[in-house]
Amino acid sequence: MADTHELSEQEIAELERKFDSESAFRPMGTKMAFLVSFLLVAMSVYHFYAAGFALIRELLHFGIHLAFVMGLTFLLFSWKKQTDVTDPPKGWMYVDGVSIFDIALAILAVCAALYLPLIPPSEAAIRAGNPNAMDTFMGSVVLLFTLEAARRSIGYTLPLIAGVFIIYAIWGNHAPGLLRHGGVAWNGFVDGIYGSQGIYGIAIGAMAKYVFLFILFGALAARIGLGQLFIDLATIAAGRYSGGPAKVAICASAFMGSISGSSIANTVTTGALTIPAMKKVGYPPHFAGATEATASTGGQITPPVMGAAAFIMVDFLGIPLRDVLAAALFPAFLHYFGIFIMVHLEAKKLGLRGLSSDEMPKIKAVLRLNWLAAAPLIILIYMILSGRTPDYAAVYAIIACVVVGMIKPHERMGLKGLWEALAAGARGTVAIGSAAACVGIIVGVITLTGTGFRIGAIVIQTANDFAGYVSALWPLSYFDIHQWSLFFSLVLVAMACIVMGAGVPTTATYIILVSVTAGAFQILDVEPLVAHFFVFYYGVLADITPPVALAAYAAAGIAGSNPFKTGNTAFRLGIAKALVPFVFVYSPALLLVTEGFTWYAFFVTLSGAMLGIASLGIAFTGFLFKPIKQWERWYVASVSLLFIAPGALTMGIGLAALIPFGITQFTRK
Repeated sequence: MADTHELSEQEIAELERKFDSESAFRPMGTKMAFLVSFLLVAMSVYHFYAAGFALIRELLHFGIHLAFVMGLTFLLFSWKKQTDVTDPPKGWMYVDGVSIFDIALAILAVCAALYLPLIPPSEAAIRAGNPNAMDTFMGSVVLLFTLEAARRSIGYTLPLIAGVFIIYAIWGNHAPGLLRHGGVAWNGFVDGIYGSQGIYGIAIGAMAKYVFLFILFGALAARIGLGQLFIDLATIAAGRYSGGPAKVAICASAFMGSISGSSIANTVTTGALTIPAMKKVGYPPHFAGATEATASTGGQITPPVMGAAAFIMVDFLGIPLRDVLAAALFPAFLHYFGIFIMVHLEAKKLGLRGLSSDEMPKIKAVLRLNWLAAAPLIILIYMILSGRTPDYAAVYAIIACVVVGMIKPHERMGLKGLWEALAAGARGTVAIGSAAACVGIIVGVITLTGTGFRIGAIVIQTANDFAGYVSALWPLSYFDIHQWSLFFSLVLVAMACIVMGAGVPTTATYIILVSVTAGAFQILDVEPLVAHFFVFYYGVLADITPPVALAAYAAAGIAGSNPFKTGNTAFRLGIAKALVPFVFVYSPALLLVTEGFTWYAFFVTLSGAMLGIASLGIAFTGFLFKPIKQWERWYVASVSLLFIAPGALTMGIGLAALIPFGITQFTRK
């Protein structure tokens, strides 16, 4: 039997560092480590103070946030990824492991980030649209530093995309067809990007106002034992059933996802416990890793603490956070439901056991140790549902975490633990902050050149060409050309999300794709909230989509399995949820807060989606009561597509088509 030992904290950290570029921090000596830790704690304290007790001008607040992010990026991330993470580099060019060049860049980045926000508002208004030489120079410096900070923290892909957009903005007069525009001079380009429409725009604003606080809350909640409480409760709830550890992985990842929006962090945290347990009861290593990775990607779409994209959506759409969380609730449920179906069928097919009573924690002991840890999350949810702003709710939840950590009888946090949690929370925002600033460049170019509507027109034209061909075929002519145009437009957008998400963080993928496809969705008359969730959902799916399925590769490192095989299996486990975005486009009632919502439409949609996901799970697993034949798998998979466009008629046809198959399977049993 393969090795099933649980990983140590050091091994978990190394895996996270290996597969998550956002965690690949450079090694440094004691003095520099303390300085960086002090700056991280200062960043946390500043954001907490700014959100709860201060009135700071918005642009200045964004500038201070960006200054922290840029300065810390050049201190935490080296010029190139280092292979030796234990011994800091030495020599005359290094100060305790950090090169003097990077220290100088960090200081310059802070100055450049603060230049615009420190200009008096009255003077800035006069110079808007007519920048002087110093404005252009400092804007150019911030632009270059933003690209380099993103390259160091998240890799080359996003800065290269931003570089293509910059070239397009300046030399767009040479672009072909609909993409052509008049071109922009460099000083006009910098003036447009170096402001509230670009780098200091919606992405960095959401990071400064909301995202930082919720990531800090997640770090503190984990420190006081909320994560362990979730894992223990999941084990008690699902561990005893067939293939129990895999079901524990799903439940634990769903719980953990409610306080952490990072796919890879969720994978290595819960996977260190669940993957060895899955292997122990008989799951193949690649399947164990894939199950954990697929479940962990749901963290970004699981309320109440979703990924950064959820808070950017609040600013984009101008709606309350509780509406975004309500809209995310049932799509998240369907995500975990789809994985649960496949895992259950796989366990039945392999004849796997559940956990014995000796292998499971006792409910009384679990609650006695960690029941207090749930209080901050309850306070957070109550505040959001009562209509409080996200930052207000997060401040009170953070205070509750600190209080619980100090009074909790077991594993009391203490001042040292509080310091470490504050530093960890800030550290988790540095890379995503650099990505947000870089995305600001892309959004600025889209705004400056009107690219969104141009690309939207191209998407619609391509979809119409496909629709015209398909709608002429029988029996596909049952659907009119508009319906086919919508379907092919959604397919094109979904493919773009998955391809871009293979090398770009989910939040960046969401912002870029929403910005460039907004025109297409507007032409197709898709509600803005539905369009945003469609893009967001497929951006999340990219984390388990080969060839760059980082969450799956991290899980493979824990499982000791082939990474590519694990990634393919994760994609298979997650394929059922690929139906969900199409379902809520055709029936927005699934998102609860859309226009014209009715409970009848909601229940019909939810029932149809569950049937479609279950039938697709049966097809991909190849098992119901007994193994099914190849042609039966294709038949069930085809029938599952009927549930994409939910309604009483299509659901009835789908059910009628599945009944003979179900009877046959039951007879074989």
